[in-house]
Amino acid sequence: MEFKQFVPSDTLKPYIRHYYIFKSDVDSVFEDVVFPSGDMEVIFNLGNGSWESFVDNSFKKTPKVELWGQITKPLSIRSTGKHVMLGIKFYTHSASYFFNEQMGLFNDCITDLQDVIGGNANTIHQKLLETEDEQNRIDLLEAFLLKRLISQEKKSFHITKVADILNSILKDASISNITNIASRHNITTRYLQRLLQQHTGLSPKSYDKINRFQQSLKMISKNDQPFTAIAYACGYFDQSHFIRDFKSFTGLTPSSYLDNLTPVNQLLFP
Repeated sequence: MEFKQFVPSDTLKPYIRHYYIFKSDVDSVFEDVVFPSGDMEVIFNLGNGSWESFVDNSFKKTPKVELWGQITKPLSIRSTGKHVMLGIKFYTHSASYFFNEQMGLFNDCITDLQDVIGGNANTIHQKLLETEDEQNRIDLLEAFLLKRLISQEKKSFHITKVADILNSILKDASISNITNIASRHNITTRYLQRLLQQHTGLSPKSYDKINRFQQSLKMISKNDQPFTAIAYACGYFDQSHFIRDFKSFTGLTPSSYLDNLTPVNQLLFP
């Protein structure tokens, strides 16, 4: 298996965290679990393999062009065949620049992008299939995204405000601070929560929990600190609180996670 990341152009850097290519040349079957990341993604399946996700108590085949909403709980996936997957990873707030829908509608779903934007999804997918050059594929993605970038001043203003709010929450997610953040932006706490739900799919509390979880996941994967130290470094009150949150996002305790590293997670946290 191979995993590569690509930096977006200067124009798209404010909106795209990175692009990535995942390749598997071995015709194999494997199962994995996807954890909440706080970011939405678009993934193009450019290989011959197939993917399935566990939804409504059964595995269902995913579309060739996938829009991943916010994942708020562990999601089981499995695959067969050889793979070439090309992905766009947005920032927590930035998918909203490219799609008209409320982001919360996509939570814990893998949606066919064609159902969201129409035939343009198939058009870009076909163009990506027609070239195997990685840079050409990234250039095609950039052209596709630039065409979709929303220039509506009102919506852009709201999304920028959401980005500022998220940065403030990272510093302090306490209830009192959420109230202060809302006051600073001349909005009510209720409206702040609605803005975040609309443009990120997450509540302030969920965003904070996922961010702390991701921070702990990176530290655990380095396997050089005790769990108590990781818990306090990530802002948990105690180790039991940390383990409880970790298990809600992975289905595993931290120690069990280290003993059962899955193929994709080994690539993400080598």
